[in-house]
Amino acid sequence: MSSKNEIDPKTWSLAARLTAWYAASAFLLVAVSTLALYVAFLQELDREDLQALRDQVRVLRQVLSQESSDAETVRREANWIWASRPSSHTHVRILDGAGQLVAETPGMREVLSEEVFPAPLEAGREAERGKEYAVAGKSYRLIAAQAPSGSPAGGTFVVQVALDETPEEELIAEYRRNLILVLGIALIACTLGGYQIARRGVRPVTAITDAAQRVRATHLDERIGVAGLPAELQVLARTFNAMLDRLADSFDRLARFSAEIAHELRTPINNLRGEVEVALGKQRSPDEYRESLGSALEECDRLARMIDGLLFLARAEHPAAQTNREPLDLATELETVRAFYEAAASELNVRLDVNCPTSVSACLDRTLFQRAMGNLVSNALAHTPRCGAITLSAREQAGETVIEVADTGCGISAEHLPFLFDRFYRVDRSRSSAGGNVGLGLAIVKGIVELHGGYATIESRVDSGTRVLLRLPVESPPER
Repeated sequence: MSSKNEIDPKTWSLAARLTAWYAASAFLLVAVSTLALYVAFLQELDREDLQALRDQVRVLRQVLSQESSDAETVRREANWIWASRPSSHTHVRILDGAGQLVAETPGMREVLSEEVFPAPLEAGREAERGKEYAVAGKSYRLIAAQAPSGSPAGGTFVVQVALDETPEEELIAEYRRNLILVLGIALIACTLGGYQIARRGVRPVTAITDAAQRVRATHLDERIGVAGLPAELQVLARTFNAMLDRLADSFDRLARFSAEIAHELRTPINNLRGEVEVALGKQRSPDEYRESLGSALEECDRLARMIDGLLFLARAEHPAAQTNREPLDLATELETVRAFYEAAASELNVRLDVNCPTSVSACLDRTLFQRAMGNLVSNALAHTPRCGAITLSAREQAGETVIEVADTGCGISAEHLPFLFDRFYRVDRSRSSAGGNVGLGLAIVKGIVELHGGYATIESRVDSGTRVLLRLPVESPPER
């Protein structure tokens, strides 16, 4: 079975991808630059060759246009020029108007005959690119042009000029070999450079990965150092650290909740066991058995209420929890709650009032709303002395619907207020347990309010009373 941390062999690592992209982009830049230089080099050589041919034709036209340019004079002048430039790569042939040879570079006829040259350009026209010609393993560029004679007899000469480009082609071939060598070295250098840069770039990601792998349920204090990270990874690191903070808080709450459940369940179970052991300890009368069974039934009721509350809270915290909302007249609903608890309030000599304009309404789940208000009124009745008062009110304030349950009871000290909505939290455990309270009433109220998109707050002062405020949005949010 493959491990969950096993990497797909077909998937490239981030470092490999960065290396490939960097090497490819850098090598492409070097290759394009080198190719541009190579093309510019070829164009410059071609321009110089063409310019050399044009200059040669221009010089010969100038020489042939002189008055003394008869065939013999031209032959002597050409022989003198060729004798002074034995290593020149240029071959020249001069023909008279009848196509007869006047002069030519020594050895030119064995390589280049008159027929291989292009048609001569008219006098006065600039020589064009010419003709490419290869023979005996050598490459030539050929140009032919007419040159008017300056002799009194007139006439026209034909100048044929050939440039041996073999040395330049050898130079270009050597240049190409050097370019290939340079590109090979550049590819290796770009790959190595990209690998080093990629390793440095992914080092913070590796640190984040290592920190994530060290996180366990028993080791949630691991955090990622933000200092020195790139801006994008700083956001990722802070998000990851915030997630770990939430996980640590959730695990702490879960651990406390588990301990509290074990503690809360232990008391009624021990009571049940004690009652059964007492009943079975010896033969007893029917009344004594009836009393034991009644006590056991009370503990069962307490367990049932606790389980019911825990199940409700679990469903309320689930993202798919649904509510059946409908528009409610809060004055009517609060009056219904007051009427239901009126008998219990009268028995305790506590006044129960409603203060709500008829225009206040909200879109709520009636069953959940009545349950929340019932929990709040029950708590208020349990902590309000005789001749006290409990007021149920509702109003619209600053874009919220505020529902309030206020009493004139004993109040709660400030150090307990932040924890009153926690599960199983009690200010006076012995007194609350004796009253059958399982410590989930306010937690259920908070869950119901949050299901409706609101939140609950509590205000209290010792010996002055307590106010619980349920704040709901005026426009109900869409159901989750």
